[in-house]
Amino acid sequence: GGPDSTALLGMLARYAAAGGPPLAAATIDHGLRPGSRDEALAAARLCRSLAVPHAVLPWTDRPPGRVSQERAREARYGLLRAEAGRIGAATLVTAHTLDDQAETLLIRIAAGSGLSGLAGMRREADRQGLRHVRPLLGVPKSRLVATCRANGWPFVSDPSNADSAFARARWRRLAPGLAAEGLDAGRLGVLATRLARADDALATQAEAAFARLSAAGPDGAVALDGRALAAEPDEIALRILARAVAGERVRLERLETCLAALLAAIAAGASLRRTIAGRLVSLDRGGIVTVSPEPPRRRGRERR
Repeated sequence: GGPDSTALLGMLARYAAAGGPPLAAATIDHGLRPGSRDEALAAARLCRSLAVPHAVLPWTDRPPGRVSQERAREARYGLLRAEAGRIGAATLVTAHTLDDQAETLLIRIAAGSGLSGLAGMRREADRQGLRHVRPLLGVPKSRLVATCRANGWPFVSDPSNADSAFARARWRRLAPGLAAEGLDAGRLGVLATRLARADDALATQAEAAFARLSAAGPDGAVALDGRALAAEPDEIALRILARAVAGERVRLERLETCLAALLAAIAAGASLRRTIAGRLVSLDRGGIVTVSPEPPRRRGRERR
């Protein structure tokens, strides 16, 4: 119902009417504030006027109390994946803008993200088999507001966008001062694009190195040539270790600490055992690194 999504809806509706792929729309009703249901129904009316099938998807299993934006985001994409499966949709299109990209980059800089995080949102991503595209990622929000007004497409303003309880709203308030110093959304967007390019190149190199250095072991274990791992640049070695941990969500700091200990042990010809994200990383004196599922923890005997 906001201006970004409304502009995207209107443009895609014209594309579909001109022979483009069939289009369906969905509005998530998070139920987090009064009026959200009415806004979802207003979006449904606009879709009817544009001849676009529409569904309102309520967040029915919402936890009690205040909900973080991250938790709401996870629920939102879960509902959209389910709706895409129900109607047989192959592609999810969202209206993330250049302003959203700039805010994402600033938030991740402040959080100490690595290169992959600083690459920002991608124009195309995979969400558990559903293709997710963001065609407006290089377009300022102001242009989309102007598009809605020029076409008479009604939109709503989400009051949470100005709620200082949320990080994005706080960064949004800082944006004019940053822009005055030259750090505007356009330059942050260019930075994200350049970092994404570097991240993709490193990912390709790391994947090739992983294929050279690794061998599959029993029960889901991965064996790595430790000396060859140590000969790689640290960033490539870090990505190889992350790949061996099998895509578990691990904090970058934990991976860096584990790799530093591993490289020191390899240089000293010592053995090592570390656990990280449910995986056991072990180094033998022969220089072989094995990453395997962490064994069950032994519980002490219950005293009687």
